Amino acid sequence: MALSAAEGEERWNREIVPRVFVVVSGRLAQATVCRLLLVSPWCYRALLSHRPLWEVEVLDFRETNDAGNRLLAALALPRYKHIKHINLEFAQDIEDKHLALLKGKLLEDLQCLNLNGCQKISDDGVEAITSVCPKLQAFFIYWNVRSSCGSDLRHTDTWNVTDKSLQLIANTYQEMKVLNLTRCTKITDQGLQQISLKCSSLESLNLYALSSLTDRAYKKFALLSQLRCLDLCGAQNLSDEGLCSIAECRGLVSLNLTWCVRITDIGVLALARSCTSLEFLSVFGVLGVTDLSLEALSKSCSCTLTTLDVNGCIGIKRRSKEELLQLFPNLRCFKVHS
Repeated sequence: MALSAAEGEERWNREIVPRVFVVVSGRLAQATVCRLLLVSPWCYRALLSHRPLWEVEVLDFRETNDAGNRLLAALALPRYKHIKHINLEFAQDIEDKHLALLKGKLLEDLQCLNLNGCQKISDDGVEAITSVCPKLQAFFIYWNVRSSCGSDLRHTDTWNVTDKSLQLIANTYQEMKVLNLTRCTKITDQGLQQISLKCSSLESLNLYALSSLTDRAYKKFALLSQLRCLDLCGAQNLSDEGLCSIAECRGLVSLNLTWCVRITDIGVLALARSCTSLEFLSVFGVLGVTDLSLEALSKSCSCTLTTLDVNGCIGIKRRSKEELLQLFPNLRCFKVHS
């Protein structure tokens, strides 16, 4: 029996529209999904009963005021029980006390935590994190400083993250994939050695602007067999001996050696022999590297390198764009640093 127009419209509103909304809602912002709840009682029930919509995986408080209290309030709600990514980058008021209050809340699904630029976080905060986040795989704590000039991050005199934090990270997160320690200048060789010894699954390690580390730490990088991305910009104490150990990380795809002023052709030749998948390499400002290094790299990485910065390398005579393209035909970027 054919449905009347009114019955057909009611069925459309009661069955078809809610189903369509459930299908498309996964691609919409949550605020939009909330507005769809008001379309009809049927949409309300269908959307509310679709659990994946309300199990939020990301909390983003980047540059947010009162981020510490907002974080605690959010994590008190059931919908954030399975949160996977928390971004607190440059949330200036997040403090150790906020992280300490997380104790007792097991964030067993959290995989990524970004505390970049959170100046009030210290070893105590890291300790709190390791006690409640057992499965963290990516941890960003760069520029973790206290400033003597208000919020001006260019002038700093107190660094809060020390080897104690690295020891906690090494003991807790042996499956960690990504670690960013940019400008955490209070860490030492000893702390970084613990990371190399215990976090063998690391794929990306950022040590930008940590000039006090030495080959004692760099030699242990040979243990990081899964390492693909390494940033050592400003590693003034890295020597050829240390670089030869780093070259044992044969899967390296990206390596930043900008201002690593002690390395020479000896270290780069070792790199060329072992790391044949390099796509990104910067030796900006390194005076000890010559054309010999480029020739060796061209034999092993000519097809893979797409970014190569040799600006300021006065020992390299053939460094015009045209000459570099003859050696590395897939180059797309010739300048990383200005």
